[in-house]
Amino acid sequence: MSSHAERQYDSEIQAIADYVLNYEVESELAWQTARHCLLDSLGCAMLALRYPECTKHLGPLVAGTQVPHGARVPGTQFCLEPDKAAWDIGCCIRWLDFNDTWLAAEWGHPSDNIGSILAVADYVSQQRMAVGRAPLKMARVLEAMIKAHEIQGVLALENSFNREGLDHVVLVKVASTAVATWLLGGNREQIMAAISHAWVDGQALRTYRHAPNTGSRKSWAAGDACGRAVRLADIALRGEMGIPSALSAKTWGFCDVSMGGKPLKRKQPYASYVMENILFKLSFPAEFHAQTAVEAALQLHQDYSERATEIEKVVITTHESALRIIAKDGELTNPADRDHCLQYVVAVGLLFGGLDADHYEDEFHRAHPEIDSLRAQMEVVEDKQFSADYLDPSKRSIANALQLVYRDGTTSDKITVHYPIGHRQRREEGIPVLEQKYRTHLRSRFPVARAEQLYNLGTDPQRLLQMPVPEFMAQWVI
Repeated sequence: MSSHAERQYDSEIQAIADYVLNYEVESELAWQTARHCLLDSLGCAMLALRYPECTKHLGPLVAGTQVPHGARVPGTQFCLEPDKAAWDIGCCIRWLDFNDTWLAAEWGHPSDNIGSILAVADYVSQQRMAVGRAPLKMARVLEAMIKAHEIQGVLALENSFNREGLDHVVLVKVASTAVATWLLGGNREQIMAAISHAWVDGQALRTYRHAPNTGSRKSWAAGDACGRAVRLADIALRGEMGIPSALSAKTWGFCDVSMGGKPLKRKQPYASYVMENILFKLSFPAEFHAQTAVEAALQLHQDYSERATEIEKVVITTHESALRIIAKDGELTNPADRDHCLQYVVAVGLLFGGLDADHYEDEFHRAHPEIDSLRAQMEVVEDKQFSADYLDPSKRSIANALQLVYRDGTTSDKITVHYPIGHRQRREEGIPVLEQKYRTHLRSRFPVARAEQLYNLGTDPQRLLQMPVPEFMAQWVI
């Protein structure tokens, strides 16, 4: 029998490692979008720091621990070991469900990987500076983001982990492990070993994303994956052996154990497609399948307000994925439950003409019983064409339609929105909104003058790309 060292790694593990090591990003659109993605994600993290349920998770495991040359957590005073910093940054970015999104056979949020990328880049840079070497520049962070987005997003195109009961953060762990090992200076063998451990690691179940168990773990699951990715990268760099057939091993490999024997599928090479086509959440902190429904609700807010007492029902026409994962009846027990409910976000939009993170809090929900009364009047139906267009690679729409039906038999206009403002189809319209969102979120954490300094830095591409990572991270320390 051949020795362990002579066995070939599964082809997909090799492909990921070779892409991370060798691919040169030449797409100007990918670089531009990565910068916007970084700004948007950090802005989301700053807003999340307003919420004690988020901040209770942050900081060292042993209070008061100081880590020389550690990784900083933006918006805080923490300087931590890189795996815990990755956990914390990832938790903050994802907490409010307001960062970017990717929708395909699998859903997910590729900017979750930024937790690992920023933490490792800061740590590596400070270690290098401690021995007189040059730190990494922010261009390397954006390059790592493009590659992590691509790994997560391309694997999501053809492989539905959610249908097997697995949470999409399995792809955060795999993508982050690959790029973290690369940023740490790993060679091809070490990167493959680390990736193999990510696949055989225990994978999170989707239990915490669905009734009756929907809860706040969905807000820190990505941070958990980021932290674990950095730990696995470190293990591989210490010389730990990999698991070459982690995916394909009969009976015991990932595909047999977790995917019902189905091999991983991939139709296109890894390049920069995902970053170029990423979906931004620009207006509403809500699950992405509901974004266009909220846009439609705001257009009908005035009609609803004028004839609220005459409503017989509200008809929401949607696509199959939304129907399956966010159409919910019955009691919603916590903010995480509410921001993943199609009917709830539509009700808030119709009633109040807006939607923000505070609308999910228990105090707000208790104060407005009319939200649940309106939910009870809603009918959710699937439009097969919406479902087809959702999966069509040339469209990738996320369509919803909304119509008010009155007791006298009349109806409002049927408002249909095919693409949310954060879609590539609306990029020109969306970027000014993204930049204003970033500026607003900065002001939720920093004094106006400091927020403007960070805004000006983020919107100056040449300055940002050439800035050393430690200098960039220092700008975010409270």
